[in-house]
Amino acid sequence: SGSRGKKLSASIISEKLAACVNIVPGIESVYWWEGKVQTDAEELLIIKTRESLLNALTEHVKANHEYDVPEVIALPISGGNLKYLEWLKDSTREK
Repeated sequence: SGSRGKKLSASIISEKLAACVNIVPGIESVYWWEGKVQTDAEELLIIKTRESLLNALTEHVKANHEYDVPEVIALPISGGNLKYLEWLKDSTREK
């Protein structure tokens, strides 16, 4: 469902909850849910934001996702292109 991922991504960006979202299509997920192994075609959204927005972003995804328990996990940014990191900060709200 490309449009769902795009719609969610656009709402995240317009709310300034992130600076950039990468939509990675063609993901096949195999996972344990409701007592059995499930397989689903999914999209992976890689969302670049500040740590202070993690709670607000998580709540936004939960409110706008069709899954009861959407995956939201945080990976820290330990460094990188300072100009990019400044842009990330300038493109997001503080909390």
